[in-house]
Order: sequence, then C-alpha cells, then structure tokens
Amino acid sequence: MSIQDLKSSLIVSCQAPSDSPLHQPDIIGAIALACINNGAKGVRIDSPSHIRAVRKLAPDIPIIGLWKQMGLNSSVYITPRFEDAVAVSEAGADIIAVDGTKRSRPNGEKMQDLIRKIKTDLGKLVMADVDTLESAIASADAGADFIGTTLYGYTEETEGLTPPNFDFLQQIITIIDKPIICEGGIKSTQEAIKSLNLGAFAVVVGTAITGIDLQTQAYTRALEIASQDSGIREISD
Repeated sequence: MSIQDLKSSLIVSCQAPSDSPLHQPDIIGAIALACINNGAKGVRIDSPSHIRAVRKLAPDIPIIGLWKQMGLNSSVYITPRFEDAVAVSEAGADIIAVDGTKRSRPNGEKMQDLIRKIKTDLGKLVMADVDTLESAIASADAGADFIGTTLYGYTEETEGLTPPNFDFLQQIITIIDKPIICEGGIKSTQEAIKSLNLGAFAVVVGTAITGIDLQTQAYTRALEIASQDSGIREISD
C-alpha cells in the first residue's frame, strides 16, 4: 500500500473489550467490513486472529494492526515486543502500531530498536502511538512512518488529561514533518473535520462508531444518575 492511500481519510478502530461477546474474530471482521462498505479507507485491528479475519473479508483495505499484551510487568501494552510485531505482520497488517512513548518496555528493548527492526526485518510501515511532544519527536527520529495521538491521556505522564487535545495535535503537526494521525476521543463528525482542518493526515475513530459496550455503559450510567437526581420525571398512567 501507499501512504497516500490514507490521506484525509477515516480509519475506524474495530475493537471490543476482551470480556465482550463481540470479541470474536468473525464478529470483528463483520464490523470492519460494515465500516469499509460505508466509506472507511482503513481499519485499526487488535490481535493476529482478528487481523486475519478482517484480511480474509477485505483483502485490499489498509489494516493498522497491533497486539495488546497485558501482564508483562510494564505499562507498555501496544505491540510491546518484536515477537508481537512479527505475529501482527504475519497476520496481514500493512502498518504495525506500537507504543511510541518513552516508557520502559517489558523486555528492556528500546522503542527506537523496535521500530527499526519492524521496518528492516519485516518491511512494514510503523505507526507510533504517542502521548507527548517529546515521545512524538523521538518516534519520528526513530523512523516511524506515522505518528498517532493515541496515548494522550492514557499514560502516567498524561494522566487526567482528556483527548482529543487539538492544541497538542496542532503542536505535533507544526513541529514534526511526518503524517500525523489524530486518534483518541473523537466523538463527532465535527471533531473529525476539525482534526483534518488543523492538518492531520487522517483521523481514527473507535468508540464513537464501534464501541457498543462502552457507549451502552455511558448511556445507562447517565440515565441512572439522572434518575437518582430526579432528573427524569416518572410517567404514570
């Protein structure tokens, strides 16, 4: 694939919590195909089995692949090791997403070495998921092909901050001469358009489109709170 295939496009993150009934390869594949059929130019998929399912249904669509690995004695969980990247590559991903932060990794491997090995040994493009301007610069210097704002608000250094932060996005776009992908917290078409107008190369939307579990939880909790606060009038016959 060409990097330009994703310019100014919508990429949909098709994922589900591990305890969700949606967390099955065939279901994720169907969700991804529905997004593709309705105009998404790329998808972001977690785990080799889900990547293979999507690739089978959509042989030509660009896939950003990753493998979330928890419990490795590290806060880094997005494709943390080269062996994880190998599995993602072999499953059919075109772009491999990795944690691009400056945090220590589970096996002591440096982020820069991981990016280099993916590009040289696997021949795949790399998307670095970052949280700060410093990690974005480091990832770009290491050779990442795309920089994503994915981890802003989800790391120790950005704890308590809420994505999307358009000032952060614009800062990265201004300083780094790489395709910058806006990902994280996009909740509306207006926010997606704003990210592109600021100069983002593409935009990734996940929960707002495919997050059935989280969206339902949010509505349910909001209604429960409103009811407890007498915010909803009881309707009687």
